[in-house]
Amino acid sequence: MEGIQHRIVKVNGINMHIAEKGQGPVILFLHGFPELWYSWRHQITALASLGYRAVAPDLRGFGDTDAPPDVTSYTCFHVIGDLVGLIDTVAPNDEKVFVVGHDWGAFMAWFLCLFRPDRVKALVNLSVVFNPFGSINNVIEVLRAYYGDNYYMCRFQEPGEIEAEFAQIGTETVIKEFLTFRTPGPIILPKGKGFGHPPDAPMALPSWLSEEDVKYFTAKFDNKGFTGGINYYRNINLSQELLAPWAGSRLQIPTKFIIGDLDLVYHMPGVKEYIHKGGFKRDVPLLEEVVIMEGVGHFINQEKGDEISKHIYDFFNKF
Repeated sequence: MEGIQHRIVKVNGINMHIAEKGQGPVILFLHGFPELWYSWRHQITALASLGYRAVAPDLRGFGDTDAPPDVTSYTCFHVIGDLVGLIDTVAPNDEKVFVVGHDWGAFMAWFLCLFRPDRVKALVNLSVVFNPFGSINNVIEVLRAYYGDNYYMCRFQEPGEIEAEFAQIGTETVIKEFLTFRTPGPIILPKGKGFGHPPDAPMALPSWLSEEDVKYFTAKFDNKGFTGGINYYRNINLSQELLAPWAGSRLQIPTKFIIGDLDLVYHMPGVKEYIHKGGFKRDVPLLEEVVIMEGVGHFINQEKGDEISKHIYDFFNKF
């Protein structure tokens, strides 16, 4: 990727890999699972050319960033600690930064804005709404009751179990299965049956995802493994428990939200109602715009790279 610089920075006791390009106001790009800084390749190039400094880390546990061995080292508080340390590094002197998040990165971006609004100028979040679990305590058991034991978040809970299955399936196939998933419904992973396809079944890639892209993701996950990323799911209940002091908080950061109408998150229980019937605006009073992109799946920043870059620029340019 031409012109993108890579370096390791020390934040919150770990070594974090970041990719960056451009000069100007900082935009922090936060990826999801199973992804990397590379998921923002289109936006990094586009926003750098438009006068911004794009900074995209590999989050804790992913890519070339450290993956602490303790399962409980992946709560939202650990990750936000990393991000505050990163902001201190790339935007010293208490500067505010723009933030863009997707999937787990969006989840963490909400909490970054909630915990440290003094460091965030404005937010564009993709796919995951604010506080999607509300005040539920045992989120995983609620999801299990709704979707069954084979729902992917439930299958991710037992350390080592899903990793062993992914090892049998093969990293490249796992990456392709996730990134090409377009069913507007839950991901179900029956024990020992992978994604429900024969392991040697050919998978056609969509036009927005090249074999070269898949190889990059595959090489990094082959090297690091999936455990760090999966540990985010293993801390959903713990993070929710620790978030009790912020129950009912309103997020006071100017925000734009974008989701595809084929995104599995859009079809989770209560999400459409939350977005369209006032709950979202109540919890995020400075929510300025909600965009529903037709015919677009979950990995929206990769599938619609140019459009997402334009949405980001148009919103941040107002500030």
